[in-house]
Amino acid sequence: MNTFLRSLTPSQQVGLLFVIVFGLLLIVSVTAFVRSFKDRHEDEQRTQALKEFNGLLRTSWVMCTVFWLGWASGETVATVLFGLVAFFALREFITLSPTRKGDHRSLVLAFFVILPVQFALVITRHFDLVTVFIPVYVFLAIPVVSALADDPKRFLERNAKLQWGIMVCVYGISHIPALLLLKFPNYGGKNAFLVFFLVFVVQSGMIVQHLVGRKLARPSSAPNISRSFNWVSWLIAVAVASFVGGLMAGLTPFKPAQALAMAFIACVAGSMGHLVMKALKRDRGITNWGAEGKSITGASGLLDRVDALCFAAPVFFHSVRWYFGL
Repeated sequence: MNTFLRSLTPSQQVGLLFVIVFGLLLIVSVTAFVRSFKDRHEDEQRTQALKEFNGLLRTSWVMCTVFWLGWASGETVATVLFGLVAFFALREFITLSPTRKGDHRSLVLAFFVILPVQFALVITRHFDLVTVFIPVYVFLAIPVVSALADDPKRFLERNAKLQWGIMVCVYGISHIPALLLLKFPNYGGKNAFLVFFLVFVVQSGMIVQHLVGRKLARPSSAPNISRSFNWVSWLIAVAVASFVGGLMAGLTPFKPAQALAMAFIACVAGSMGHLVMKALKRDRGITNWGAEGKSITGASGLLDRVDALCFAAPVFFHSVRWYFGL
């Protein structure tokens, strides 16, 4: 098997990876579909748990499809594709944050200047500017533009919401295609494995946490935000996902211990980010979207698909870049 894998080009290796991933997703999806008929007449709690698992499964399909399209299209097209994902995610975020007429200039700046500039910096590999453009320059520019609109009502609250949305939806997502552009020695053409590593360990942690939480049925550690979150299932999920990351070291430029540590960092950041986004949705009053058949945000539900990665990607990217001096 090792001889066969070494005989493949980097593009063929990545292609084989996607074939395996989509094959596994298909098997799990068919199994879940069959189980849905078996559990149709079970108790309401079991039905709700099945819906949550199907939601995680749909998230995995969406993520893998987006990453496959990005890899197949090339680095530049992939970055533009993720820019579109960031655009719709930010639009969805704004729907949860009522705006006033005085915010229109700031919104135009966010969608049509800040977002394209951030992803242009990624495409041109200006990673030092990618790091500081939004946290420094945009952080200062947004309130200036808002002040010039001459609308002081809830000024701090309105600007904080927009700045936070830009950080999560634009800054966070922009670091996913940035991983494709990092240059590791003797790792040319294989950066798609690095993106896959990040997504797989984060998503594995989310799924394990969900399954362990159901099995243990322990009281939630943050019941007003998430009924399924507790520290025991979280620790188990992070440990399992980190171990899986260590086993995947061969796909990455990392040694096993490095892969385990990077997976741990990504899982912690992603799971905590997911919890933070749940707190935001509770604050916005969105609590029963599953039962009502609505998406998480009332729009397309895109944020629910990428919220963990919005937090994990920048932490993972800068940890890798700092550690390896790239």
